[in-house]
Amino acid sequence: MARLSWVHCLLAITPFALCQSSTSAPADGLTTAAGSQTASVGTATINGTPTTYAVAFTVPASADVGPNILPNIKDRHAKQAQSLCPGYTASGVERTARGFTASLLLAGEACNVYGTDIEDLTLTVEVQTSHRLHVNIAPTYLDSSNTSHFILPEELVPAPKNGHGVQDIDLEFSWNNDPTFSFVVVRKSTGDVLFDTRGSVLVYENQFIEFVSQLPENYNLYGMGERIHGLRLGNNFTATFYAADAGDPIDGNIYGNHPFYLDTRYFEVDNSTGERTIVADQDVSAYGNYESYSHGVYLRNAHGGEALMLPSNITWRTIGGSIDLYVFDGPTPEAVTKQYQGGAIGLPKMEQYWTFGYHQCRWGYKNWSMVEDVVNSYRAFDIPLETVWTDIDYMFQYRDFTNDQNTFPYEAGQELLGRLAANGQHYVPIVDAAIYIPNPNNASDNYTSYTDGHERSVFLTNADGSEYIGSVWPGYTVFADWHASDSVSWWSDQLKQHHDNVPWSGIWIDMSEASSFCIGSCGTGNLSLNPNHPPFGLPGEEGSKIFTYPEGFDKTNKSEAAMASSLSASQSSAVAKATPPSTATVPYFIPTVTPGVRNVTDPPYVLNNINGALGVHAVSPDALHVDGVEEYDVHNLYGHQVLNATYHGLLDVFPGKRPFIIGRSTFAGSGTLAGHWGGDNTSLFAYMYFSIAQALNFALFGIPMFGVDTCGFNGNSDEELCSRWMQLSAFFPFYRNHNTLSANSQEAYVWASVAEASRTAMAIRYSLLPYMYTLFYLSHTTGSTVMRALSWEYPNDPTLAAVDNQFLLGPSLMVVPALGQGMTEVKGVFPGVAQGEVWYDWYTGEAMSAKPGENVTIPAPLGHIPLYVRGGSVLPQQEALYTTNECRNSSYSLIVALDANGAATGQLYVDDGESLAPNATLFVDLTASSGSLYASARGLYEDSNALANVTIMGVASKPKSVTLNGENVSSVAYDDSSKVLKLAELTSTPAWAADWVLSWE
Repeated sequence: MARLSWVHCLLAITPFALCQSSTSAPADGLTTAAGSQTASVGTATINGTPTTYAVAFTVPASADVGPNILPNIKDRHAKQAQSLCPGYTASGVERTARGFTASLLLAGEACNVYGTDIEDLTLTVEVQTSHRLHVNIAPTYLDSSNTSHFILPEELVPAPKNGHGVQDIDLEFSWNNDPTFSFVVVRKSTGDVLFDTRGSVLVYENQFIEFVSQLPENYNLYGMGERIHGLRLGNNFTATFYAADAGDPIDGNIYGNHPFYLDTRYFEVDNSTGERTIVADQDVSAYGNYESYSHGVYLRNAHGGEALMLPSNITWRTIGGSIDLYVFDGPTPEAVTKQYQGGAIGLPKMEQYWTFGYHQCRWGYKNWSMVEDVVNSYRAFDIPLETVWTDIDYMFQYRDFTNDQNTFPYEAGQELLGRLAANGQHYVPIVDAAIYIPNPNNASDNYTSYTDGHERSVFLTNADGSEYIGSVWPGYTVFADWHASDSVSWWSDQLKQHHDNVPWSGIWIDMSEASSFCIGSCGTGNLSLNPNHPPFGLPGEEGSKIFTYPEGFDKTNKSEAAMASSLSASQSSAVAKATPPSTATVPYFIPTVTPGVRNVTDPPYVLNNINGALGVHAVSPDALHVDGVEEYDVHNLYGHQVLNATYHGLLDVFPGKRPFIIGRSTFAGSGTLAGHWGGDNTSLFAYMYFSIAQALNFALFGIPMFGVDTCGFNGNSDEELCSRWMQLSAFFPFYRNHNTLSANSQEAYVWASVAEASRTAMAIRYSLLPYMYTLFYLSHTTGSTVMRALSWEYPNDPTLAAVDNQFLLGPSLMVVPALGQGMTEVKGVFPGVAQGEVWYDWYTGEAMSAKPGENVTIPAPLGHIPLYVRGGSVLPQQEALYTTNECRNSSYSLIVALDANGAATGQLYVDDGESLAPNATLFVDLTASSGSLYASARGLYEDSNALANVTIMGVASKPKSVTLNGENVSSVAYDDSSKVLKLAELTSTPAWAADWVLSWE
């Protein structure tokens, strides 16, 4: 959930509440300095009688305000390391079995711009596989006192391993010392320079590293997450790598960190000479002759950092760690993705079948009865619902692994979840990263998750050895130290104990950056105060009521929009009066360099962190792990380690089954453990548009199980936006509707038009579950992407380089959504038509007519999402029923979309849908050629479902006969206009029990 503007509520023991703005005079006894907080007393007159009451304490908002800092990239007077630092000189080259090592010595007087220069470095270059080159630069002299400052442990983030034998690779590394050390990586087959540090100096200090790689003009880089941004990164943009609890700001750093980019370069090919000339997408023609080459770069560094994408180069800066670079040679986007995932960070985990159904959640389901009403309403409106989720409402005072026994009692929950399970449905609760620490002076405030962890020494500490105590939803909290030997088993025990009480099916991890609502160990010495409200106003409270709506709402709901605007203005005025603006000028805090000493709370180089100073709204960088490592060095890994602990915990809860986890903060490799949702987006068409780029980025990062809060989280959604978004998200792997406390309800059944649009899109999605499940199997085993950018699938078409308003689901389906208010038609491009590609309308089966590069106008009335099938595809389907379990036990159908040559191929993967290591699997190859469709299966999994229907698109004329294994097919229908052949009532026997041939003459 997002960080919100602050108004703290002083909840009294009397039957009313008094809310006070953060900057007005504090109540008696309440101070605003963390560490000197005291309880307070209030007075009120009730029925004419003055009454004194105790005021429940709230951590003041000032506790989460850091120094006024100016990010380096915004500071016109900032020191420029490239002009001040001497660089290094290479010497002492020694050949190794896979490359060489060399010494790098500081080439002049230390500059010490943002730290202390490291004089002696070691360069290691090795060819690891036939597609991956490794370049490592790290300090030569390390010991236990400083290793964590520079070296990322393999037990936290595995390093890519060398392949077998000496590899032949299409990459060549060369270096020189003119005027100081620099290096280039060249693609041997083309001579293209992929990484080029010439013309720059290497800067390597104890809290600052900078290196620069030259890039061609108007380059095409993709990745570098996590942030809300268009698919292609521009050449005037800075990507900040620092995990932050921030509600999806545009272009700012948010929850996760993936320092990886895909670089695609397009070349025009001279037809007569074969000569290649690099081109930018704005200078190309849809009829030109082009080819592209892609490569990938991964910086295995978990420290805070930035990548400055400048017009002529990318400048990498980090505040620690080493230069641990991996270059992948591609040469296609698909190859790069497979090389990165399969060889560097790990292949994506396989998901259980049921997770591909539709999920419903919101912050504000107040009790089990409300949850069951939602479930029943979906059934009543005949809208499929696979899984219902609960946000922090279910917890006892927001404490992990507990239920409020007044609103979410265990017995009633077990009964409800039993009914869900009987219907093939599921339940997933939220779990936050922080653990409540009880008041030691109040015996009734016992909390076993804390006491168990305390006894096992699994929490982060301060420098004096005391537990680090921040503040999150339940009040004062501690944070698991994932370096402690018992931390994972302790977390697993908490999950098992909670599952014994509430039989959930998966876990949703939140607040895992890790977020804290105060700077530093603000709870130390203050546990008796027991804050019971966060230091900001919750949505719906006075001063924080929601009056926002999507763009264009005033055009369709004028009176309601006018009322909302008036109320919003009144609220803003009231808040402004209660919090008069300060006239004081706060000077910028300027950190300084102390030679040989690290300043981890205010490092000399100031990152462009969305929350400001590193300790704002986060666990402080000086919090300590049991092994002496400071949080500064591993902050970006906290969420990844929560996912790791949860994954192993779910293996204990569900032995042998694939864990289902959706997490917020991720790192390179998190896709081996969990899926991800896009965080606290806003109910705006803009965020619906950005969701496509978000999903495509996480496809690159090896986390294909991705979706966003459909219809938006923050603010009120409306009928049009929700209708469009419910249909768009139906083609994302993770499909969930979720919104914030007090906002208007946005379940799919709230509006009749949204209900109908949802049923339409869900019917398509659920029918395609066999196709989607197969895509995930291929992703899990090869690293192929599930959602795909057009430019990745058609790498030789530079006109597609920046397209992110339409996308592919696998290789065979193209989605062209309406992404703006009031739209009744969309513009869509049909890639590959210049090379004879055929696209079919999903709804009619007709082949589309489009010219190369043409933006075709496509009707898209509300309730309709344009969808197209790629010629040359065979899509397996099953019946679209209410739950995924019903679907996977229904008859099969096939869509055969013939290409211009009358051919098509497809695949189907089947297993039990849940086992980590299935005892039996089934893989079916489907091939159409010369008027016949061949099915050939292998594997021992027994699937008893029959083949009911086959639809063939692109059949030139009505066939004289249709046979299945030589026997006539009785139910044959041909549409002479659409050229679609429909066959029904094919078999009553299992579809894949034996190979078969379907022929049409």
